[in-house]
Amino acid sequence: MINVLIVDDHPVVVEGLRKLFSESDKKFSCAIAYSVAECIKAFTVFTPDIVLLDVNLPDGSGIDLCKKILSGNSKTKVLALSSFGERSFVSRMLENGASGYLMKSSTEDEILLAISEVLNGKTYLGFDIANPSDDIKKSSELMLTRRETEVLQLIADGLTNPEIADKLFISVQTVDSHRKNLLKKFKAKNRAELTKIAFSKGLLG
Repeated sequence: MINVLIVDDHPVVVEGLRKLFSESDKKFSCAIAYSVAECIKAFTVFTPDIVLLDVNLPDGSGIDLCKKILSGNSKTKVLALSSFGERSFVSRMLENGASGYLMKSSTEDEILLAISEVLNGKTYLGFDIANPSDDIKKSSELMLTRRETEVLQLIADGLTNPEIADKLFISVQTVDSHRKNLLKKFKAKNRAELTKIAFSKGLLG
């Protein structure tokens, strides 16, 4: 039995993987975590053989989570499964202990192959990792949470903190906290400079 923990906040991805494992010739036991917090909680209950880990989670970075997972669980393997194929993401994930990196566009056969290779102590990089799609325009230097990305876009749209809070159904204090974090991450002095830098990095549509 292969114990797998899927850490991803996209229901379609999660259900696709769950279906893949249930129909596989090999026997899988599958658990799900939709966030960093849920992943950490899952490890208090059991220790999976392998974690399929998304790079970008709603409450934090999968890259940082990878290091945290492996620092206390030497028998667990981490296989990144992401929409981001930039070399910087791949290298940072591997530096933090991941045994492999796949794109979410990978075939079912490749996912099963990668799991097998990683569990056998090998490092596996997806077939398309060396040539990431040109239309991926995420920053190679910054890791933003999903909420930070939403707040960033609304700031660029000219919305005030109260307007952003109302649109995202969160408090004004939470918006202000995200704004301060964004300014710090982008090393920007104000909203205008933040927006300018974000546009230059291809983070805004």
